[in-house]
Amino acid sequence: MQGASKTSVLNCIDLSTPDLRQSVSLLKQKACLDSGFFYVVHHGISQEFMDEVFAQSKRMFEQPLTEKMKLLRNEKHRGYTPILDELLDPENQLKGDYKEGYYIGVEVAEGDPKAEKPFYGPNVWPEPELLPGWRETMENYHREALEVARAVARIIALALDLKVDFFDQPEMLGEPIAILRLLHYEGGISDPSKGIFGAGAHSDYGLITLLATDGIPGLQICKDRDAKPQIWEDVPPLKGAFIVNLGNMLERWSNCVFKSTLHRVLVNGQERYSMAYFVEPSHDCLVECLPTCKSENNPPKFPPILCQTYLSQRYNDTHTDRSVYKKPQT
Repeated sequence: MQGASKTSVLNCIDLSTPDLRQSVSLLKQKACLDSGFFYVVHHGISQEFMDEVFAQSKRMFEQPLTEKMKLLRNEKHRGYTPILDELLDPENQLKGDYKEGYYIGVEVAEGDPKAEKPFYGPNVWPEPELLPGWRETMENYHREALEVARAVARIIALALDLKVDFFDQPEMLGEPIAILRLLHYEGGISDPSKGIFGAGAHSDYGLITLLATDGIPGLQICKDRDAKPQIWEDVPPLKGAFIVNLGNMLERWSNCVFKSTLHRVLVNGQERYSMAYFVEPSHDCLVECLPTCKSENNPPKFPPILCQTYLSQRYNDTHTDRSVYKKPQT
């Protein structure tokens, strides 16, 4: 049974404020302890550039399916993902997510030893003749979004009583797994009672996610996943802001001080575009309980795990096996 929806009120963090104490206080008081979701404003990426990235994303998804399937995601999770490719909530979803997407990760050339790692390697790019300027726009956005994520991570570090540069270390966000995913929800209508969702209920896998939307509503959060029935709250879009949510790795790191919150997308007949920027630590980072988050009376709740191991498991669990797709004719 699905609970009734209401509107969630999220805290807002201003990244242009030199004094981080207010932002740290907001995280400690409510933003993360309550839901793991908050807004970030004045983040340094111009609205003009955000509009351009959305416009380029739309150009990609407007291409014929035959063209998009030539860019089908590879084994490194780069490239196009068709509708129903992802199944996030198998208990409640009839088929899969009614969305299409496009993955763009850290660009590492073939032949580079780092390209042997599961989430590093060359991206899958459309031909410049098909989408002029598309690659350059996405690479620029990828770089700028990473700087925003690093700024947010510094506030999180202080909120966990760590040094401000804790997440800047090489094994953390010095060599991150940072994945941009462009998303397009077609103009269908979700029906939870029939197992039809834009995106099924899930929590994100990694450290933090920066979500930009086109202003069309649809995102919902559930603060208590164990409640019967679950209560879902709408998260209103905020012009010019990122919606930030904390992932499973941070919940493990913080020993559940910070929550990785269940969320989903319901579509209401309007087309919807969004961009999710997933930020995880390096492949070889060992995610284990932080010293500031455990005590004799509060021992670690999770065993240590390598970042690449955890991410690989989660991606494989939720995506369709690539072998089901027929290779497009050339």
